[in-house]
Amino acid sequence: MNNGRVSGNISKRNIKIIIEYDGSRYSGWQRLGKTSVDTVGKSIKKASIQAVIEDSISKLLEEDIKLIGSGRTDAGVHALGQVANFYSYTNLPLREMLIGINRLLPEDIAVVDIKEVDLNFHSRYSAKAKTYEYRIYMGETQSVFLRKYTYHEPNRLNIEHMKKAASYLVGTHDFKGFSTDRRDGKSTIRTIEDIYFHVNGNGNVLSIGITGNGFLYNMVRIIIGTLIEIGEGNRGTDDMLEILTSKKRQKAGITVSGHGLFLYQVYYE
Repeated sequence: MNNGRVSGNISKRNIKIIIEYDGSRYSGWQRLGKTSVDTVGKSIKKASIQAVIEDSISKLLEEDIKLIGSGRTDAGVHALGQVANFYSYTNLPLREMLIGINRLLPEDIAVVDIKEVDLNFHSRYSAKAKTYEYRIYMGETQSVFLRKYTYHEPNRLNIEHMKKAASYLVGTHDFKGFSTDRRDGKSTIRTIEDIYFHVNGNGNVLSIGITGNGFLYNMVRIIIGTLIEIGEGNRGTDDMLEILTSKKRQKAGITVSGHGLFLYQVYYE
């Protein structure tokens, strides 16, 4: 494929992409050191998702590409709608760019949409809200085929109690009690716009989606851990109010594992 590079005075372009990835084999989103990629076997060793995508686009366009993500995801966390952008001087058409990037990416990462945007667009700073979704498999035995994408809960959960507890979180609050301790002095006030619950047709997978204008480190995973404990009957629904009021991490629930978490969607104006 022709990479589309031409000589002369080429205008700078800002390219926005939407990415899906299975985070199971990766160190997380953020680039950390050198990437090891086996393009023949489609395997990655100790690589970050950002690094793999940057290297693939750089190879295609023959430019040193720096990818700007809407936010970080930790090791094992997945994405259905991660958004990123990069600047380039290529004149390669977008469709050819999309096809070329995906040919170079391993099979557990895919660019599902691409468009050219205003030069001022920034995937992180232009974002207005995000939705994260956490998936819980309810059953005595974990599903072999869903084990990488769901948290295993052997007990039946009282979802109505979980919904009531979650309703206390909607709105603007100080979520310090639902985050890993931070000592940088930055604000821990965030706004949660919506929390939804959905059970699949078989009744064994519960998906909990949380939409907010921003999230503290581990905030979603701690909220989910607390909701699970409430659903199990080990906590009361009013515990949510106590955690919000106390702002103490030790009063909240466990930090659930990352493999059940998906960055579901990022919203812009």
